[in-house]
Amino acid sequence: MKTLLKHLKIYVLRGLFAIIPLALTAFALNLLYTVIDKRITVVVERLIGFSFPGLGVILLLVVLYLLGLIVSNVVGRQIFRLVEGIAKRIPLIKTTYNVGRQLSSTLSLPEKQVFKRAVLVEYLKPGMWTIGFVTGALIDKNTNERLLKVFVPTPPNPISGTMIVVRESQTRDPGWTIEEALKAVISGGVISPKEIKKVAEDKGMEQLNRMPGK
Repeated sequence: MKTLLKHLKIYVLRGLFAIIPLALTAFALNLLYTVIDKRITVVVERLIGFSFPGLGVILLLVVLYLLGLIVSNVVGRQIFRLVEGIAKRIPLIKTTYNVGRQLSSTLSLPEKQVFKRAVLVEYLKPGMWTIGFVTGALIDKNTNERLLKVFVPTPPNPISGTMIVVRESQTRDPGWTIEEALKAVISGGVISPKEIKKVAEDKGMEQLNRMPGK
């Protein structure tokens, strides 16, 4: 009986984790259709007298494309700088705008890899390790010591978490790729590498030395 229950538990959980990505995709598509497509379609139908499913999403993509073209030229950049200057003078809007701008800058620069490498870092108390992602390095002018900026995500959402500053000696290089570490975070550890790989110390130091201090 215990074996049967264990068997059911394992495969029910596997089924759950298999359906989560599909459910999230369906939810996102439904949200896109309900919030954007339906509302835009109603407006368009009033203006031109006809519409069809998906028209709202198509128009949104067209608008975003045109905005992309505008901000890519000199005149467009000057217009957005003017809008930015006005937004920064209004207290509440200034805070919201700055947060949005920082997020947008982070997401729009894939060539500047946000996460340099995955590490294990002692967190909350000695002997308790968690997955973190090195985002940069800085120099302590008092000791001339190089410190790491590590983003520690909150499972299962890799975008929320906290940033800590630690010594290199307070981290361990598990030899995992960023993708492997992200899968472990998102799945709560269910999908993760089976071992901490042995990484040469000089290789880890080489990666650290190549990292620009910020």
